Amino acid sequence: MDIIFGIILPVFGTLALGYAAARLGVFDEAANRGLSLFVFNFALPLMLFRAIAQADLPEAMPWGYLLSYYIGAFGVFGMAMVAARALFARRTDEQAVLGLGAGFSNTGMLGIPLVMTAYGPSAALPLFVMIACHSLLMLPPTTALIEAARGGKQSAAATLLNLGRSVLGTPIIWGLSCGLAFALSGIEIPGPVDAVAKGLGGAATPCALFALGASLTRYSLGGNLREPAVLVALKTVVHPLLVWLLATQVFDVPPLWMMTGVLLAALPAGITPYLFAQRYNACQSTVASAVFLSTVLSVFTLSGLLFLLRP
Repeated sequence: MDIIFGIILPVFGTLALGYAAARLGVFDEAANRGLSLFVFNFALPLMLFRAIAQADLPEAMPWGYLLSYYIGAFGVFGMAMVAARALFARRTDEQAVLGLGAGFSNTGMLGIPLVMTAYGPSAALPLFVMIACHSLLMLPPTTALIEAARGGKQSAAATLLNLGRSVLGTPIIWGLSCGLAFALSGIEIPGPVDAVAKGLGGAATPCALFALGASLTRYSLGGNLREPAVLVALKTVVHPLLVWLLATQVFDVPPLWMMTGVLLAALPAGITPYLFAQRYNACQSTVASAVFLSTVLSVFTLSGLLFLLRP
């Protein structure tokens, strides 16, 4: 019952409220854009900065944590590509977009507030490690596959450089990095800075969930649902199962890090795969349906997982 009333209802209730407000027209697109900018540029970076700055750093990095997660992520990426080719006769560039839809989690809008609500500030460090690597490891191979399939002229080095600039310009990365600098140096956050970070950071979770709920009105179920169903199954079932097996049976991952990794793997598809589908005009309907369907179904899949992964 504590999980239901302490985590599930607050998280998904706030998300549902945002969806209802946008659907009823009392929270329009401009308002949602402003709220999303506040969340990503201020609230989330400050919340993570404060959590990391006050975290107890491990003596050694649990590399098995990263290997468990990303072997699982690229495993479902590959499975999605095989399914797209064998079942739906998709081209290689389309396969890559669908692979990203199966392996790329919504860590920002849903992952951060959910993990922090479920496991508290102690989970900030595993979150930091994952967020710092997520786009950097997942997006270059996807871009390379699409560009190679389409005969693109952009080199791998140029793609990686552009991605690096994008990552370094992300406020969340700066918040995490500054927090890590404080934690490594042992310097306490000055009182006024801590008060501002605590105040604005406290708004991160509800605002992120509300904005995510409102943004879901942009997506809908359309066309043949067989492809989205495959992506959703890979994303919300196979990916977390692979991460759990690797973290518990292959690598010796600490319990909190294991639970964080499995929960992040079970998240619905992120917005980034849809942006890729838009950019390359490939599988837009399929990816949009997968984002919407996986987010709606995550109410049940993540709720069940939280019962299994109680700290």
